[in-house]
Amino acid sequence: MSEGHAGFLTAARWQRLAAVSVIVLAAAGAAPARADGGGKGRAKNIIVMVPDGMGLADVTATRIHRHGLDGMLSFETLEHIGYQRTYSANSVITDSAPAASAWACGEKFNNGEICFHGDGRAFKPSILELAKKQGKATALVATSTITHATPASFGAHVVNRNCENEIARQFIQVTGVDLLLGSGVSKFQSTTADACGTKGDFIAEAQTKGYAVAFDKAGMDAAVAHGGKKILGLFGNGGTVPEYLRTPATTEPHLSEMTVAALKVVEKSKRGFFLMVEGSQVDWANHAKDYPYQLGEMLAFDDAVKIVRDWIAADEDRRENTLLIVVADHDTGGFAINGPQTALLQKGQTVEAGWTTGNHTGVDTLIWSQGPGSQALTRAIDNTEIYGVMVEALGDPKDD
Repeated sequence: MSEGHAGFLTAARWQRLAAVSVIVLAAAGAAPARADGGGKGRAKNIIVMVPDGMGLADVTATRIHRHGLDGMLSFETLEHIGYQRTYSANSVITDSAPAASAWACGEKFNNGEICFHGDGRAFKPSILELAKKQGKATALVATSTITHATPASFGAHVVNRNCENEIARQFIQVTGVDLLLGSGVSKFQSTTADACGTKGDFIAEAQTKGYAVAFDKAGMDAAVAHGGKKILGLFGNGGTVPEYLRTPATTEPHLSEMTVAALKVVEKSKRGFFLMVEGSQVDWANHAKDYPYQLGEMLAFDDAVKIVRDWIAADEDRRENTLLIVVADHDTGGFAINGPQTALLQKGQTVEAGWTTGNHTGVDTLIWSQGPGSQALTRAIDNTEIYGVMVEALGDPKDD
């Protein structure tokens, strides 16, 4: 997620183009494209879980460490499996911005663009915005800054992924995402303008809009316990503390703990919810070619998936009406298992690791899924088709 980006517009120019896009969509009565074969049934809840930068070898290595050569990780036990093409509008090698925007808004975007076309073309509303329009609760969880490319794609529209202050502003002022858990205090309390010309104290503004604000696990848990329906949890300035560097003194929540908190908040919504959970730092570990780092983040992501799977399994309504999708936006590093060549590994042991690059690769990534509409994800698809599957699962609120 350290890759370059496209050019940027001024905040005023962005606002003019955004207004034009909204007008065009409204005038045309444009409905988001739906995927063929989306499957029957509506989804009250949609959960998207993203192990950013994860390739298949990451899965194999983590499985071996957690279970030995047999067994499966939590997401490997989902009902359906398929795979997606990941290229962006202008490159075989995508970055996280257009990769996540393809899911969130159903179109190809240039590298660096967050559900926004720099040439001024209209863009679709995100799946989160569509869910919110139906009265569903909305939530974004990440181990990066919550304004980073993947979560941003669901709750903002900007021409430059580095416009993180602007993304923070849109989260609070425009989209009104109900729950935001990640890091990024400096993005919400900025005194220096970003690439879009935005700065401001969006933490204070969030509080005036009814958000409970938390800066550590204790604060997050307290906000949830007090019944808060709108929570802004910001745990540091950069990413959260990597799993392999945590100590008993670490006050930040684990990804699994943020996931528990998010579910406790959004499950109260009678109309259901949209939730995105990202294990952001799998990507960072592979950029760094750091296997202990990668393994810690992969195990943490698997823990978060288990939380979600257990939550779904605990209630028949959840089992029947929750679409769960687990998918990596792209592969990072070309990670490979190079050994051992002459021995079998046991649970708790680690593989001999290698990487082909410190950057992203252009390979397809796997999709695991279950729930309404997931049958459409059992084949080779383009990443943009996931949007259509989710829109199909949401259905038309007029049919209710």
